[in-house]
Amino acid sequence: MATPQGARGTARPATTHPHPASNSAPLILSGATVVLPTGTVQSGRVIINGTHIAGSAPENAQVTDVSGHWLIPGFVDIHNHGGGGASFTSGTTEDVLHGIHTHRVHGTTTLVASTVTGDMDFLAQRAGLLSELAEQGDIAGIHFEGPFISPCRKGAHSEELLRDPDPAEVRKLIDAARGQARMVTLATELPGGIDSVRLLAEHGVIAAIGHTDATYEQTVEAIDAGATVATHLFNAMPALGHRAPGPIAALLEDERITVELINDGTHLHPAALQLAFHHKGADRVAFITDAMDAAGFGDGRYMLGPLEVEVSEGVARLVEGGSIAGSTLTLDRAFKRAVTIDRLPVEDAVAALSANPARLLGMADRVGSLEPGRYADLVLLDADFELKGVMRRGEWVVDPQLG
Repeated sequence: MATPQGARGTARPATTHPHPASNSAPLILSGATVVLPTGTVQSGRVIINGTHIAGSAPENAQVTDVSGHWLIPGFVDIHNHGGGGASFTSGTTEDVLHGIHTHRVHGTTTLVASTVTGDMDFLAQRAGLLSELAEQGDIAGIHFEGPFISPCRKGAHSEELLRDPDPAEVRKLIDAARGQARMVTLATELPGGIDSVRLLAEHGVIAAIGHTDATYEQTVEAIDAGATVATHLFNAMPALGHRAPGPIAALLEDERITVELINDGTHLHPAALQLAFHHKGADRVAFITDAMDAAGFGDGRYMLGPLEVEVSEGVARLVEGGSIAGSTLTLDRAFKRAVTIDRLPVEDAVAALSANPARLLGMADRVGSLEPGRYADLVLLDADFELKGVMRRGEWVVDPQLG
């Protein structure tokens, strides 16, 4: 695992990944305010039977009173590079599992592991390791952010390793992922970009427009070719202009596009977030973390791919150049900020954190809502929207100890 360089020489306890025993009897969580796709239910209840949510309560169900709390679906993060000191791009299998667990205890019950720009052979090797974890159900798939991005908008990616999106090389990564590739971020204006978008669409992989210097017209062309996601909208792309609107206008106006937003108070001004919700509607926004190793771990110096990052007061920036280098965000913080600072309706925040990303991944029949037949993935919050419990597949990852 990555260790903050400022903390070198300080031993860190070995990480364990507890697997709480499954409920021996069906469980009813009763009395909470429950957020459902059809609306919010006061004094509602959620029935858990094994790993899934049930529609009716068996006779032997145990009832737990969670009055005064909120029950919402487990969070779904489609863009996450690591956490707890561990990198999904460079860590061992144990490191990656530790990073996954770090985000689970903050409510992310479904996670797509994101890589950063690297050598093609290295990325193919990482895809092999991550695909095994996807096949085991530890992650929901792989997101390749880079190397097919613009040098003009590279952010925290190594410029020497960037390359044009040659469809043959894009295909190499898809094949290396063994059916577990979920998304590829591309600067679609680069040579091969449009053909690569078509290739991804044909293989059922999300083509995401990001780290791009595209014009408005080039972005429209990419959307028409099959792109469906904007990678961290507003960040790593030209600003909105009144004569040259660039990619932001095209991505906001097209209903085929879902926009990622990093709601950490650093990447976006609240007015930008409100602009995105105003134009996209609550069903076309997905909150992401874009987290790097320091999420859930602390300030210090880290490596993001080959680049050194300084994390100070929770903000990650490249040591050389000062560009923002991902985030230290966890989705429970993104949710609380959305409803307490941004003043979004709770239902809209839940959609952005759960239902919408689940739909993008083609998993809405399994995760993203508290409906019967879905996995028992849920987050329990107190009246102030502080996380108190996390359940995944019917097991408490964070036990609320409610008695």
